[in-house]
Amino acid sequence: MKLNYLCLDVTREGQASYTHVHEIISGLRRRDIEVRLYQPYYVNRSESPKGIFRAIGILACQIELLLQLKDVDCIYIRSHFGAFFTTLMAKILHKPLIIEVNGPYEDLFIAWPWTAKFRALFEWLMRIQFIWADSLVTVTPELKEWLLLQGVKKKPVIIPNGVNIDIFRPGVPFGFQLPKPYVIFFGALAAWQGIDTLLQAFESQLWPKNVYLVIVGDGKERSRVEEMAKRQTHLIYLGRVPYQVMPGLIGESLCAVSPKNNLGGRSTTGLSPLKVYETMACAIPIIVTDFPGQADLVRNCQCGIVVPPEDPEALASAVNQLVNMGEDERMEMGNRGRNFVEKYHSWDIRAGATYKLLEELCCGGK
Repeated sequence: MKLNYLCLDVTREGQASYTHVHEIISGLRRRDIEVRLYQPYYVNRSESPKGIFRAIGILACQIELLLQLKDVDCIYIRSHFGAFFTTLMAKILHKPLIIEVNGPYEDLFIAWPWTAKFRALFEWLMRIQFIWADSLVTVTPELKEWLLLQGVKKKPVIIPNGVNIDIFRPGVPFGFQLPKPYVIFFGALAAWQGIDTLLQAFESQLWPKNVYLVIVGDGKERSRVEEMAKRQTHLIYLGRVPYQVMPGLIGESLCAVSPKNNLGGRSTTGLSPLKVYETMACAIPIIVTDFPGQADLVRNCQCGIVVPPEDPEALASAVNQLVNMGEDERMEMGNRGRNFVEKYHSWDIRAGATYKLLEELCCGGK
């Protein structure tokens, strides 16, 4: 089977989107599917162009994909309003099409506020692609229900995010000289990640005095993190860190945090953050905010603590609870998480589910 995979997002190593795309592709290739990945020319540059040059990149990689369409069995698109051209051609040429949807429309308007001025147009560009697709993949049950409200005729398939359990595991050598104990946040420093809540929790009287906060990642909230790190000696900002280094950083932490908020209502459709799976795979407890997906996962396997969103005091109290819990109890909590992801949430399992969908769509399940 031959598959053309289109990803118009700028995905760079260390980002969740990069991990998702490349882990799924690797898993499909292990199953003897020939996958060709198409991305804009600027994906490997440190900065992306703006305006017309960005549009040219989005269009050019789609033209390249369509020129290689004759011998392709299926097209797989990571949802993007700009993929309308490829979606339209797939429909005209009767090529099987799968679209992977990782969030509601609001994700676009939060990331690129100017697009909200043309909300109706961008929503239509995405909705019509959902309707035209032969199959839809999404990461949470709530997002599946949201998609059904957009007028799609076929039920979306739920394939959550996952983790590479060979890379993220307990006992990975630690490559940093960091003071301990520390709590770690890693990921995009975006508005919906709850960075503001995390920083307030760190400065709360309830945050244990001897516990450091280590933040890894980059994004629009970076300046706020850097500013606080200058005046708070117990806050350590590492910036971007290579993917292979992360397991050691996570594995030496007291716990990790996923303090996401509900900016623009985006979390009501459920969350499936890679940071939660990766922390669990390292056998480390995780503190998450109470949203569908991440909270359900933590509660089901009892591998961390669930706190109300945008509540700095609750987050600080949860850190304090883990400090007072004792090492044996924390280890037991972390081991439950590791065992759970090994059984149910590896990227190889996710690639297997994607492979099954491709077989059903292209080969009638044969």
